[in-house]
Amino acid sequence: MELPYENNLDIGRLAGVFNNTSATYKFYWLLSVIEVCEEGKTDISKKELFARMLCSAWYTVNYFHISFGSQDLIQRAIQAITAIENIPVNIRKENLLQILLNTQNPNTLNLLKHFDKNVPHWFLTPWISRNRGENDNSYKNRIYKESQQFSNQMPYALFSDSIAINPVWISYLQTNSRILKDYCYWNLSLFLQVRNPNVPNIPGKLIKPPLRNTLVKQRRDYWDIAINELDGVDCIFTNTRLTTGKYALDHFVPHAFVSHDLIWNLVPIESTFNSVKSDKLPSMDLHFDGFYSLHKSAFEIISHHSPKSKLLEEYWYLFPSDNNSVNFEYQKFRDVIAPLIAIAANNGFQEMTRNH
Repeated sequence: MELPYENNLDIGRLAGVFNNTSATYKFYWLLSVIEVCEEGKTDISKKELFARMLCSAWYTVNYFHISFGSQDLIQRAIQAITAIENIPVNIRKENLLQILLNTQNPNTLNLLKHFDKNVPHWFLTPWISRNRGENDNSYKNRIYKESQQFSNQMPYALFSDSIAINPVWISYLQTNSRILKDYCYWNLSLFLQVRNPNVPNIPGKLIKPPLRNTLVKQRRDYWDIAINELDGVDCIFTNTRLTTGKYALDHFVPHAFVSHDLIWNLVPIESTFNSVKSDKLPSMDLHFDGFYSLHKSAFEIISHHSPKSKLLEEYWYLFPSDNNSVNFEYQKFRDVIAPLIAIAANNGFQEMTRNH
């Protein structure tokens, strides 16, 4: 992916800011700078930019449990501030920003201020080369000094508590904000995929989706038909009898991990239990057999009633064959689900307790 060209600006330097990146700081810093430029701000406090960095990463860390790496302070800061400020995971981004901007908690303020040690000045290194033998502190001081003169058309000037956007960059950042954000997220997804090689759909886990799908089609055209035909089914978690209109449709492997609503991962469960279960992981030993049996029965029923249903096609990649038929094998199904559960557990998703 390439950045938009601009006659009077060295876009190559901007494209080089993500070279040799060892943490997520630069991605979220640039996203924050773009956001404030979109709002027409040109003189911005560092505290606001640091707060915006955490806001942009909040959902990725707290909901999807994506690993940023053991040394990444953004992930650790979000986890700490969630507890310090008692902030819910699903908070709206604008509300979270106000909490972080207005907090007086010294622990939160220290976590925000810590980013000033590295992020603002190291981002500018493509615009100012390091002298041979120059130590970190001298290099940092020179970056600050030369940025205030906008040397080499640096995109912003650095001050102790704020930055000022270089006037020659304002129009470029505002006009191309959408493309620049996509560029950040594209590079960020590549960075995170390396650190989460077995996690599906990293790009889809960088931004909180506006709304979750309602699953109306999966309920109406699949599970309602199967449940009616079976004259009710038992919840695989509580053994409660479920009938049409009196069940919740749940993701066996949490949606926060798989990021899809494919039929093979959906299962009817007791509505009250659904709210308790949240995104906790089921037990393969306790729950998979019931999950498999229910799916096998439902698949056979829908195959008879609606053989051309598009929902049936969602099983094909689990049970591939030359003629697009499905041999609903227990071990093949288990071999798909078990690794997803194990990887999700390794990424921080909690397992259900046995008293559930």
